[in-house]
Amino acid sequence: MFIRILSTDPIYFFRIVAIVIFSISLHELAHGWVAMSQGDDTPQRTGHLTFNPVVHMGWESIIFLCFTGIAWGQMPVNPAKFRFGKLSNILVSAAGPLSNLALGILFIMLLKISSALNFLGLLSGDFFYLAARINLTLFLFNLLPVPPLDGFHVFSEIFPQLKPLEKTNFGIFAMMFLFMIPGVGIGLSTIANFFIYTVVGL
Repeated sequence: MFIRILSTDPIYFFRIVAIVIFSISLHELAHGWVAMSQGDDTPQRTGHLTFNPVVHMGWESIIFLCFTGIAWGQMPVNPAKFRFGKLSNILVSAAGPLSNLALGILFIMLLKISSALNFLGLLSGDFFYLAARINLTLFLFNLLPVPPLDGFHVFSEIFPQLKPLEKTNFGIFAMMFLFMIPGVGIGLSTIANFFIYTVVGL
């Protein structure tokens, strides 16, 4: 279990927890901000335009993160209010993963200059590398065309024949399948590492 890391490497444990909570919160906020720009005021009406991670993740997700290293979030939106129908839905769905991509690039930039900034403690080169890797992995993971991931909502607008899958148990079984196969997470993380190493020149 992920929580075992707390006893062997507490700094690494709290780094991961902090990065994941921050990244998921920004991911959900990105959905909300773009939904607002597309005419849907649901995020504001429900009080989700906040930086409070408990609102976006809930205590269940945060506790589950601490024990297993897996977490989730949600941003309530109403596609019926979107100005441009399919295009708006694609923009809102893509906003979350793109926020993780932007964070990944930001942390890579900080990693490149961290040696000159003399950061100590949590904010070190190791921290920026870990934050970049986690965010790039979240970006890749959320692009997978599996409900309820954002990638599915994007692809189902481009390929409407996929939409019926959202109302079946396919998503539940697919997600279980993804989490049960260690190679999926390792593969995505490897791609993220390759990108970081290429940019930073490690």
